Amino acid sequence: MLSAWLNKKDLNRYFTEFIGTFILVFVGTGAIVIDVVTEGTVGNLGIGLTFGLIVMAVIVATGHISGAHINPAVTLAFAITRHFPKRDILPYWIAQLAGACAASAIVLGLFGDVRQLGATLPRDTASQAFIIEFFLTTILMFVIMAVATDSRIVKSNAAIAIGAVVALEATYAGPITGASMNPARSFGPSLVGAYFTDQWLYWLGPILGAIFGALLYRFIHRMDAEGEHTNGSNSS
Repeated sequence: MLSAWLNKKDLNRYFTEFIGTFILVFVGTGAIVIDVVTEGTVGNLGIGLTFGLIVMAVIVATGHISGAHINPAVTLAFAITRHFPKRDILPYWIAQLAGACAASAIVLGLFGDVRQLGATLPRDTASQAFIIEFFLTTILMFVIMAVATDSRIVKSNAAIAIGAVVALEATYAGPITGASMNPARSFGPSLVGAYFTDQWLYWLGPILGAIFGALLYRFIHRMDAEGEHTNGSNSS
């Protein structure tokens, strides 16, 4: 197993996940910090679009190398639904979390401790934020499963669909929960800035939501396939 982990192709995939997550957190949380520094010139819509567009760009740039998970919840959900090798879960998680922390460290160095480095914090209660993060990630993973695993989907649309969902959810739910949907995105600012309040929900909510979204899509995909098979048999 160790030799498999250390082969050049695998190391390249892990490093690509590090880079992809670094870009996501550096640009996304950077937009939040810059919005504060410039007294609102970016705006909530701008922050949402920034997250969506950078996710889109990272998928296009790195999807063919590592799959562009850039999210521990997505990695785990893919593995549970057998679309990703379980042996790669830990290396991907390490790469993603390290990339997020490196990005937050640079944001801190550039702007100082502004807006908690873009950390995700509940506006109201932790339970409310947990439920919102669960459903946000369910929707996101549902779309990811569709564009990544269904052969009937045009693959060139994957980055657009996923980026659009991220942008939409970050825009409307960002002011309430931070719209993380991604443990790594929350972990980087939390660790570097030492903001640990209610951070459990930004792990548990996205992870459970991603698993549920993946299983939900797999269920309806199977039902659809069985329906096509039955219709085909009847027509014959």
